[in-house]
Amino acid sequence: MTKTLDQKLARIRGGLYRPADFIIADAKDGDMAFGCAAPGKAADGRMRPLAAYREDMARVTASNLADIMLMSLSSAEVLTRKGVFAETGVTPAVRLNDTSDIWHPRGASYAQSPALPFRTARLDRARAVADLGLYAVTFYNDLARDHHTLGEYARFRDEATAAGMRHFLEVFNPMTPVTTSTGDFARYNNDMIARILAGVSRLDRPIFLKATYNGPAATEEIAAYDPENLVFGILGGGAGTTRDCLELVRQAEKYGARVALFGRKIYHAEDSVLMLRAMRRVIEEGIGSDEGTRAYHADLAAAGIAPFRSLPEDLEVTDAVLKPNM
Repeated sequence: MTKTLDQKLARIRGGLYRPADFIIADAKDGDMAFGCAAPGKAADGRMRPLAAYREDMARVTASNLADIMLMSLSSAEVLTRKGVFAETGVTPAVRLNDTSDIWHPRGASYAQSPALPFRTARLDRARAVADLGLYAVTFYNDLARDHHTLGEYARFRDEATAAGMRHFLEVFNPMTPVTTSTGDFARYNNDMIARILAGVSRLDRPIFLKATYNGPAATEEIAAYDPENLVFGILGGGAGTTRDCLELVRQAEKYGARVALFGRKIYHAEDSVLMLRAMRRVIEEGIGSDEGTRAYHADLAAAGIAPFRSLPEDLEVTDAVLKPNM
């Protein structure tokens, strides 16, 4: 079956974007960050098994509401053996590095330190189940750290090209304070993104980029910089309210993002498929995040699913970066 990702990317790069071309990636690679906690808690308070997490991957894939399913290599192997991706438009993807800033086991303190580059997945093994993977970097305005990070990324690109593996690039905001001479981290981060890719051939470039939403001005700047070669997208962060999720995707698309890769905002919703449907509704129908939240609650009621929050609570926007632009 034809995959939607490549069709949408071609239209976006060709200047033919329409809201139906917005790319949604479901990030279910949490086992590489949270370990046993990734599938979440069951009703009895115990952690669900990994099989529950994978069942949700299969269900989302069957819905065709996402364009990409991002997984750990072990999950990708299991789902591929089961034929989950054979008859869908969804492109399977594998997380290809697990830098230390995503090491979040219970009780750990790794996030308090700057990231160290690290890779678990072997490219040849990943390529056997997918031709697309994710590579992540974080910049600190620290010469030695950033030089090491970019050296590892350059080595990865050479290996990925040799293996026939496409990739998309993730740029995290640091979890530790970063000082810049201007005091504007978002502009610094945009310049670093543009700088590191300027010398990279189209044969080795990421097919798109995803980064933290740092507000309208920063998003417009990087999204408009080189859209033919650099398709910009956003990452999701924590779960938040339904309004948080829908307002984030609404604002990001409005200011030029063409991709959203959300993990916890999808999986930790009452229903992953209904949340994806709500995201599509906001983007493609152009409705507000408040109306989208009300429609989502109506979908939950029709499906007999109890909401986690009352409607007034779920209509709250709790993410500070979103509030000034509503």
